[in-house]
Amino acid sequence: MLFSPGTQRRRLQLRISERRLLLMAGDTLSVAIAVFVALFIWSQVADESFTIDFILPQSYLFFVLMFLWLLLAGANDFYALSLASRRGASLVRLVIITSQMLVIYFLIFFLSPRDALPRLFIIYYAGVSFSLIGLWRVANPALIGWASDARRVLIVGSDEAAKTIIAALNEYGRDAYEIHGIIGEESQISQVIDGIPVIGSGSDLLNFVFRDDIKEIVFTYTPDLSGDIFRSLMQSYERGVVLTPMPLLYERLTGRVPVEHVKRDWALVLPIEGNTLFDVYPILSWLINTLLALIGFIVFLVLLPIIALVIRLDSKGGVFYTQHRVGLNGRDFQIIKFRTMVKNAEGKTGAVFSQKNDSRITRIGRFMRKTRLDELPQVINILRGDMSLIGPRPERPEHVTRFTEKIPFYRTRLVVRPGLTGWAQVKYNYGANDHDALVKLEYDLYYIRHQSLLLDFSIIIRTIGRVIRMSGV
Repeated sequence: MLFSPGTQRRRLQLRISERRLLLMAGDTLSVAIAVFVALFIWSQVADESFTIDFILPQSYLFFVLMFLWLLLAGANDFYALSLASRRGASLVRLVIITSQMLVIYFLIFFLSPRDALPRLFIIYYAGVSFSLIGLWRVANPALIGWASDARRVLIVGSDEAAKTIIAALNEYGRDAYEIHGIIGEESQISQVIDGIPVIGSGSDLLNFVFRDDIKEIVFTYTPDLSGDIFRSLMQSYERGVVLTPMPLLYERLTGRVPVEHVKRDWALVLPIEGNTLFDVYPILSWLINTLLALIGFIVFLVLLPIIALVIRLDSKGGVFYTQHRVGLNGRDFQIIKFRTMVKNAEGKTGAVFSQKNDSRITRIGRFMRKTRLDELPQVINILRGDMSLIGPRPERPEHVTRFTEKIPFYRTRLVVRPGLTGWAQVKYNYGANDHDALVKLEYDLYYIRHQSLLLDFSIIIRTIGRVIRMSGV
C-alpha cells in the first residue's frame, strides 16, 4: 500500500461495510433482473402471455433466489474486498456459486411433488444471472473508481499492533484503504514501519487530517493516549472523522479477533449483545441443532454397518474411538468418532496434533478424515447436549491447559457449547501447532461475538463445500 502525501480529489471515501453493500446491491439487482428475464423466456417457450397474471404466481421466485444468492455468496466470501478487486478470481467464484445454486435447486426439485417447481426456468435464470453479475463484477472496480476514492486513513500508534493492522490492510483492503502515515512519538518521526512512514506526533495530527482529507483514524492503543493525541482525536471526531480501534477494524477485515492486541480491552472478546431475555437465537439454534442431529443420526444408523465392516477389515481395533474433550464452561465429556488411526496410536507420543500424511492414520481412516465421515458419530454428542452443530471445536484437556497459559483469552471459547463444525474450521486449515491454535482462537472469538442464524447457515454451507472437496486432514 503506497504512501500518498496528499490529493486534491474530493470524492466519496466509502467504508468497508458501504463497499460491501454496494457490491450486494448490484448483485441483488442483477438477480431480480435475471428472474424477470427468465420468466419472460419461460413464457415465450411455453407460448403464454407475459402478463401480470403470469408473473404474480411465480413472484416468490424473486425472494427465494435473492435469499439463496445472498446466502451462497456470503458463504463463498464473494463480498470480501480482496476477492472483489480481482476480476478473474471473482468470475471463478461466480461459477462455483452458480453451480451450487443449481445443485440446491435441482435437489429440491427432485424431492418436491411433481410440477411444484418449474424445471427449465432455473437454466434460463442461471445463464442470465451469471452474465449480469459477471458484467457487474468486471465493471465494478471502474465504477467504484468513478464514485469513490480509496478511504484515506491515519494510524495512531507505532507498536506491534500498528504492524498487524498495516499487514491486514495490505492483504484484505489494499484497494479500499490508503494509509497516509503513522502518528507516533516525536523521536520516531521519519522512521518507516512496514513501509509506512511516521509523519508526525500528536500535536501534528489535526494538520494531517485537514491536509490529506482523512476520513478515518485507526488507533492502536487507548490507555496510553497522550493529552495531545486525545485532544486531536476529539477535534477530528467533531469534524466527522471516524475513530476506529485497531481490533475492530482488524475484525471487520479478517473475520478474526486479534487476541494478542486486546490484552487490556478484554470486553472486545465477549459477545457483542450478551444474553437478553428476548433473544430468539438460542431457541431457534436449539431447534435447528436438534432437527439436523436427528437427520444425521438416521444417516449414521444407515451407514454404520458398512463403515464398521470396512474399519474392522482394514486394521485391528475397535470401530469407535472416544476421547476426553473440554466442553461448555470447562466441563469434560467423551467425544465419539469412528476410529481412523491404528490401535494405541498415542501409546508412545502422548497427546499430540495429527499431522499431514500422519503414518498413524489407516487407509480407510484417511478417506474418512477427508470426507469428515469420522465425525458422524458426534451427532450422538449433539443429542446428548455435549456439543452443538456449530461452535468452536472441542479441544483435549491437555491442550486447553497448555494454551490457557500461553494464549490470551483462550478459555473464552468455553463460554459457548463446542461444535461439530465452526467458523475456524471453514476459514482455516487443520491446526497442527500452537500458532494454528492461536489463529483458530481468533476465528472462534469472532464467532462467539457475532453468533447469528445467518452466520450459522453460512458455516453449514461452507462445511458442505469442504466435505464435497474432501479437504479434511
